[in-house]
Amino acid sequence: MGGSYAARLKELGYTVYGFDKDQQALDYALNNQMIDQSCLNPADLLGKCDLVIFCLYPTKIADWIKTNHNFFKKDVFLMEISGVKSSIVNELRQAADELSMVSVHPMCGRESKGIQFSSPEIFSGSNFIIIDDGSIPKGHIELSRMLAAEMGFGKISVLSADEHDRMIAFLSQLTHVIAVCLMNTHENSHLVEYTGDSFRDLTRIARINESMWPELFLLNKDILLEEIEAFEAAISHFKKALENNDRKEMSSLMVESTRRRELFDK
Repeated sequence: MGGSYAARLKELGYTVYGFDKDQQALDYALNNQMIDQSCLNPADLLGKCDLVIFCLYPTKIADWIKTNHNFFKKDVFLMEISGVKSSIVNELRQAADELSMVSVHPMCGRESKGIQFSSPEIFSGSNFIIIDDGSIPKGHIELSRMLAAEMGFGKISVLSADEHDRMIAFLSQLTHVIAVCLMNTHENSHLVEYTGDSFRDLTRIARINESMWPELFLLNKDILLEEIEAFEAAISHFKKALENNDRKEMSSLMVESTRRRELFDK
């Protein structure tokens, strides 16, 4: 995601600096003209930044801010894009201290990890969420909204941290759990030659970052468990209809799922 952000902002004409602990990632970004300059030591370039976008694992952001706090410009604008909010926003605001900071979530990405899989095209038409619990200055929200629009995002919404986490537990985290479990239901390598679009579509996100996603799940554990239980109830209901040869109920469930899916097609 960091590489994708850098590449899109570079396309838009911004001066982009890349920070990473991996020199190979920085070299890739430079060689592919995704950034203007790079460094392993944030102190070298951080003071030049008007906007700093954190594309780190959620539990790493606060410590990074604290460690490098003295290198920020006083009027810098900080933006973090992690996939969970309620469990980290207070700590991040404390770490940022008097610096301006906003939490957002670009609802896009790819199932593969690594800068070589980044693409500035993932933002085009995607949804974008800004987090506001009533304490974020309107100017910060508008700046975030303007940048998102400039990057090509489609629908831009404002949610509280709790609203965000409940939404993400269903739309993203549960779907990843289902994909992982479906892929692991059987040892299925012998089925590769026979699979169709349905299995490929349902399991695309089973190619998953095994370091990041458990962290996201645990940070949103209680809400995700509620969604898993709701899914268990739904699949149990369908199983019951099948056991009872209840064609009418299965058909009714499919009609309802089709109706709900049509809203997403729009």
